[in-house]
Amino acid sequence: MRAVLIVNPNATSTTAAGRDLLAHALESRVDLSVIHTDHRGHAIEIAEAARNDGTDVIIVHGGDGTVNEVVNGLLGRPGRWAGAQRPGHGQGPMPETMPAVAVVPGGSANVFARALGISPDPIVATNQLVDLLSARRNGAAWREIGLMDCGERWAVFTAGMGVDGDVVAAVEAQRAKGRKVTPGRYIRVAVREMLASARNEPLMTLELPGQPPRTGVYFAFISNSSPWTYANARPVWTNPDTTFETGLGVFAITSMNVWRNLMLVRRMLSKKPVIKAKHLIRHDDVAWVRVTADEPVASQIDGDFLGLRSEMTFRVVPGALCVVAPPTGKGADQQ
Repeated sequence: MRAVLIVNPNATSTTAAGRDLLAHALESRVDLSVIHTDHRGHAIEIAEAARNDGTDVIIVHGGDGTVNEVVNGLLGRPGRWAGAQRPGHGQGPMPETMPAVAVVPGGSANVFARALGISPDPIVATNQLVDLLSARRNGAAWREIGLMDCGERWAVFTAGMGVDGDVVAAVEAQRAKGRKVTPGRYIRVAVREMLASARNEPLMTLELPGQPPRTGVYFAFISNSSPWTYANARPVWTNPDTTFETGLGVFAITSMNVWRNLMLVRRMLSKKPVIKAKHLIRHDDVAWVRVTADEPVASQIDGDFLGLRSEMTFRVVPGALCVVAPPTGKGADQQ
């Protein structure tokens, strides 16, 4: 089995000792190549090459941003799969023709890996990976998951327009100044951006299948799995029933009233979340979502600032990617 280990040495929680341990654990089990990323977009280039050279598995040791680059390198722009028919899945990528993707977390939140049932602890995750690769050699199948087609690129677990994009842009600006990105920093920035947005008028309109357009939207989160993110070890929920095997989750706000939103955040942090509020538009298992804005707003995909957009359409693409993960997502982080 041929494998490429892509390491982001600048990821928040990667260490030289951890990288060496991971490589050593894998070398006796797979034909391994190790490549360190050294510029933005490098993981895209590595994944593109791996797709064409017979690699069986791409192992990502980094954060959610590196995972997103790998997926987009493997699959290319979503539109390239128009007309490609897969039995039972409709049009979309054919993961059986591409390397599977494995993740050993190395970022700050590691949402994608944890949603798959991979432990946030790199050592535990390494042991999980070794066991899963052994199971594959004994005939176990790769797990196939759905992805989110965002038009210009793929999202693996989340996208957002409005304050969500503002938060990501602000955090990236702080990262560029050399400040360490932590869940606590995200929370502080999010509170600041939410309070600043409370003074603005709603700019967005939300369209869903079979429903009239909803105007007066301040921001919208679109998710492909749950939880939406983590505050340190604590999950933050928007659409608890959304999984990699269902349609998309939609979470949009029509009021920036501070008290209402504090009450909603309390529900989002609950151990048994019941996510509802009068000013909340929330749906699970939808096939597509279209968001338009009266003027361009900040947008993000998988925690990466996309820029300003006045229109985006998000579509679920079932069974688009093979991953090395527990079959049900019930791994070390959920037990």
